[in-house]
Amino acid sequence: MSLAAHDVRVVLGGRTILSDIGLALERGRFVGLVGPNGAGKTTLLRVLAGLIAPVDGRVTLEGHALSGMSRDARARRVAALFQGAVIGWPMTVREIVALGRLPHRRAFAGLSEADETAIAQAMARTDVGHLADRTEPTLSSGERMRALLARALAVEAAWLLVDEPVTALDPAHQLDAMALLRAVSRDGAGVVAVLHDLALAARFCDRIVVLSGGRLVADGRPEEALTDALLARVFGVTAERGLAADGTRYILPWARSGITEESDGAIIPG
Repeated sequence: MSLAAHDVRVVLGGRTILSDIGLALERGRFVGLVGPNGAGKTTLLRVLAGLIAPVDGRVTLEGHALSGMSRDARARRVAALFQGAVIGWPMTVREIVALGRLPHRRAFAGLSEADETAIAQAMARTDVGHLADRTEPTLSSGERMRALLARALAVEAAWLLVDEPVTALDPAHQLDAMALLRAVSRDGAGVVAVLHDLALAARFCDRIVVLSGGRLVADGRPEEALTDALLARVFGVTAERGLAADGTRYILPWARSGITEESDGAIIPG
């Protein structure tokens, strides 16, 4: 079961945002999509979600063209959460999460037992159960992000695409969110997250895809993709590396390298 981009090129406002993107993603893995600001990460996530059509190339889901699927069929298979998502009116947290069940419901139908179960599980996993009756305007930015993540989880889709899921969260909830996304992938879903925190990406993700200048420049396990050469060239930083007490290897961006170069689009080997 794969979600794949085939030689994708995206042009927005007359400017090329993505070029020659070839990427095959498999379910059961947590993929971190990283890169400097303006690299095209969110655009690629929107392309994979079927929200932006490439001018060249195509996206396939389970071997079928994503563009050929109905909106409802796509929504049942691919759940997406993007920065700046607008709720629009003062719904309660439970009502927000329940929106995730819309792709599974007939028009004007009430919530089924399966819907109720999915909503309850999603709220429990994101620690928003105690916020169930709070309305969106009363939530902090972190609480709002967790409620929206619960909405995405309630879809129970085969694919979960999330844009900067930990940006608004405190450190404890950042760790919780990353552990949750990894657990969702372990349960069999494909999870792709745009991340800026390289330390969290390296710790929790199975695979790291690096974009720079709208091109894919590295792809592999964290230790393969986030090499010293790539960190210096693409991000302009050096990193400290070590072994945590639990045996996990970590990468910690530490200082500016001062040698950032424009990417030429080549895949940087690990």
